[in-house]
Amino acid sequence: MVTRRDAMKSAGLGSLLLGAGAPASAAAAAACTTGAPPAWGTGFEGQRKPDLGNGTFLNPVVAGDRPDPSILKDGDDYYMTFSTFDAYPGLVIWHSKDLVNWRPVTATLHRNIGSVWAPELCKHKGRYYLYIPTKKTAVPGSKTTSWVIWADKVEGPWSDPIDLDLPRHIDPGHAVGEDGSRWLFLSGVDRVRLADDGLSTVGKPEKVYEPWRYPDDWEVEAFSPEGPKVLRHNGYYYLILAVGGTSGPPTGHMVIAARSKSINGPWEHHPRNPLVRTTDVAEKWWSRGHATLVQGPAGDWWSVYHGYENGYWTLGRQCLLAPVTWSADGWFDFGGGDLSQPIRKPAKGNAQGAHGMPLSDDFSTDKYGIQWNFFNPAPDEAKRLARRDGTLHLKASGKMPSDSSPLVFVVPDQDYEVECEIEVDPGTRAGLLLFYDHKLYCGMGFEEKNLVLHRYGTEHGQPANPFGKRLFLRIRNRKHVVSIHLSGDGKTWTRGPRGYEVSGYHHNVRGGFMSLKPALYAAGAGEARFRNFRYRAFG
Repeated sequence: MVTRRDAMKSAGLGSLLLGAGAPASAAAAAACTTGAPPAWGTGFEGQRKPDLGNGTFLNPVVAGDRPDPSILKDGDDYYMTFSTFDAYPGLVIWHSKDLVNWRPVTATLHRNIGSVWAPELCKHKGRYYLYIPTKKTAVPGSKTTSWVIWADKVEGPWSDPIDLDLPRHIDPGHAVGEDGSRWLFLSGVDRVRLADDGLSTVGKPEKVYEPWRYPDDWEVEAFSPEGPKVLRHNGYYYLILAVGGTSGPPTGHMVIAARSKSINGPWEHHPRNPLVRTTDVAEKWWSRGHATLVQGPAGDWWSVYHGYENGYWTLGRQCLLAPVTWSADGWFDFGGGDLSQPIRKPAKGNAQGAHGMPLSDDFSTDKYGIQWNFFNPAPDEAKRLARRDGTLHLKASGKMPSDSSPLVFVVPDQDYEVECEIEVDPGTRAGLLLFYDHKLYCGMGFEEKNLVLHRYGTEHGQPANPFGKRLFLRIRNRKHVVSIHLSGDGKTWTRGPRGYEVSGYHHNVRGGFMSLKPALYAAGAGEARFRNFRYRAFG
């Protein structure tokens, strides 16, 4: 069943229905009229940025693989973090003054405790907390549970993780009851009480709410109530959560809500559920959900949630910002339609500094954790790294990328290229990849006598290497078509022997909820040296 409201949202008219988020510039209006897609702003290295410079922004506000956003308003500052799965250091905190322009601050999680899903960032009585659900991986010491880390300053230092012994739940959402009690709401929707210091649980999880259910004929992945977030506002507790499954059919994931006068319930369904849902595969953003509400700089209301970009599953779930309005009945509604058009920026925001960060790296400064992460690292993985005289030294590990831990980073753009000068020791193999996980990647490596071709997570050819131990490599990804280029001097380039098509390198094929990331690897014996890493986005 598709309601009139669903149809309007599918047509991109949700912002008009709610009186918020309509295009605010002549260029945006022209784009709507002509059917031409609006263009993003241009940031570092041609990266797309949300701020259009005319009082409007275009989603995503944090592009690339930034799922399950957890946002905290802390005075005039906003902080946000995202699921980082198998990438360590993990849980980078981002900062903003206006909800649109964001910069990374610090990585908070340095010990591999498992694959990190849907964290919760909060502040209570002057202390910052991160509640972290993990799935067990092959790394010793990792497990399926939830953890907490804390800091007295958001910049850190952050504590070592403390195990909360919650092996059957994910997606913790912190809440404080009317009596001052502290709780974690969990997938299900269950909850468990926290000790007053927030560092341990009291008792066992209990069921607190049976969520609203969508019609049986809707195309979804699974019911899967998850991502509960609790907001106290005007005498009510509002419970916002996702149902329908995070991936699978583009129309599955959705945002619903309930409210109660008490943290203990009973909870009543929002009369207009679902509040956010992709209703047509023609929409710009798919599988939208996992929302959190936050008050803007001017006192108005907004929401962050994630979604897949139509045609770009490979980028993972990206962070979206949408306006929220409160109705006379005390309920809230989401604006912005399918978020394909520019939206007025939050009023009274004060953008400070450029959005995002440069992804090119001359290795003169330490970007480990902020940009570069190891994939599923061993406890001593960081010892493989050294940075000296503009060179990244990476000790070899394993025999190939499938049994090593490449260095990866999140890519924010649809079309881009990466380039690097690489030098190897005898017995060392190194190269550039587009890497999803240990079983799905493509790219090229080399050793002193042979090139190594990678595709589908396998090694499928070792032609002779005419360049020797030093090689410049470039990977270009244009609309999922990947080409590889080689050079002996960084000036004259030769096209590699293989091209690739990578539109299927994503969760709905492989699982894991991750994204396709540029990567550096070194395998075998000895070390590889990387210099002048360059990133460039294509508009």
